[in-house]
Amino acid sequence: MHDSRASRWWEGAVLYQVYVRSFADANGDGYGDLRGLIDKLDHLSELGVDGIWLSPTMPSPDTDWGYDVADYTGVHPELGTMADLEELLKAAESRNLRVLLDLVPNHTSSAHPWFVAARQGRDAPQRDWYVWADPAPGGGPPNNWIDATGESAWTLDAASGQYYLHNFLETQPDLNWWNEEVHAAFREVLSHWFDRGVAGFRIDVAHGLYKDAELRDDPPAADPASRTSRYGLEPTYSAYRPETHRVFREWRHIADSYDLPRLLLGETWVLDLERLASYYGADDELQLGFNFPFAFSDFAAPSLAAVVGETLSRLGGHCPVWMASNHDIGRFPTRWGSNDEQRSRAALTLLLMLPGTVVLYYGDEVAMTDVDVPRELQRDPMTWGNRGDKPIRDRARTPLVWTDEPGGGFTSPAVRPWLPAGPLPFGSVEDQRGDPHSVLALCRHLVALRHAHLGGVAAYEEIAVADDWWMFAVADLVVAVSFADHPLELEVPAGRLALSSCCDRAPGALADTLTLRPHEAVVCVR
Repeated sequence: MHDSRASRWWEGAVLYQVYVRSFADANGDGYGDLRGLIDKLDHLSELGVDGIWLSPTMPSPDTDWGYDVADYTGVHPELGTMADLEELLKAAESRNLRVLLDLVPNHTSSAHPWFVAARQGRDAPQRDWYVWADPAPGGGPPNNWIDATGESAWTLDAASGQYYLHNFLETQPDLNWWNEEVHAAFREVLSHWFDRGVAGFRIDVAHGLYKDAELRDDPPAADPASRTSRYGLEPTYSAYRPETHRVFREWRHIADSYDLPRLLLGETWVLDLERLASYYGADDELQLGFNFPFAFSDFAAPSLAAVVGETLSRLGGHCPVWMASNHDIGRFPTRWGSNDEQRSRAALTLLLMLPGTVVLYYGDEVAMTDVDVPRELQRDPMTWGNRGDKPIRDRARTPLVWTDEPGGGFTSPAVRPWLPAGPLPFGSVEDQRGDPHSVLALCRHLVALRHAHLGGVAAYEEIAVADDWWMFAVADLVVAVSFADHPLELEVPAGRLALSSCCDRAPGALADTLTLRPHEAVVCVR
């Protein structure tokens, strides 16, 4: 095990999620690509982030925009070539940026050669690489499992008379992790990318790899409205199986075998913080797991403070991960900030001052909001929006607006982007770059302040929580956040003001009290 500070570079780091198709289009086809990302690396370097996580870059038919992988060791031709990816790794390294790829081990594309081979018949050599079952005794699907679209998670393969499992689209058949050959195949995938300098993986559906060996029915959900329930069912047997931890122990052994250990960041879609802690193991599984209870919290002082306090208590020294936006859940300025600039500034300040690792989603640095994508322009294949009970995910996947020119600096002026680019309510990246009071300027200052004071997993202390404000200490900083629509006069520890989310307070010595404006956050040095 590597214990040096350099080998645990992610602790205290800021990672930046790049949804590659919407970041920058270099070849003018309306889709973002690796070459466009290379051209924009200086933006990320200037922002001060430590690493970037790329949305899926592997070959795919794109029935779920890359989350249906057809080749785990290649590069999607619409995004670039292996040479482009290698150039990206080198260009990022020269800027001290680590690069994480998205790994999808729960399922493959139905076009993956493994599944194509598996469909050749019940005796096909790779048949058992996937989850197959005979029809129920009375006919129909083997059990009651539901996929992400709300339909049966089973599709009948007419040629063989068996059903195959897909917890997502029917073009995304689930792998059978009870098969040792699947374990061996993914060990090779990890080594393939780690040997090429990839710093780690964000692991898709990290909570879902193993399924119940007996394929028992999922029970009714105690809370059908819970974000972990599937249309009224609790996925007790179709996901969250304890055997999954074995996979991460295997992978951690591989990750730690490199001189600079590779990072395993899990999409741990759980709302139970004790269960979240279990994915870290005894520091022998994932090094990081996404904290969805924090992201789904109400933007209110008591709610957020409670999640932060319990997270740090449950993790027991392991590194927490904080994020407020991503490609599935939407953008924090809309969900938390009601598209209001001051609320968004306060939320960004709070997020970047928490101990552990922070993940920004592309556009967070300029308070990019959700975009209302007309139905005729929507591209989300999961069709969640068509059911009326889940928001269409396209709203948070639209192109980043770099400039006010035609094409938005994302693509060529005459080209129609793959999703419509909504206007940035607080200015394009270029506009904000030249404004010392912009959200972008605030984000840069926050990242720099974080790097200067919050190395590793900094010590945290809750000072006070009220209905409309929260004050906490992290390392030698004191952070006070107003959630109120009116001014608040607070007592603050002696010290000096380092930063205000409003960007118009001059740093300097503090009096015993400080009047916070509505939805203002301040950071003080003790």
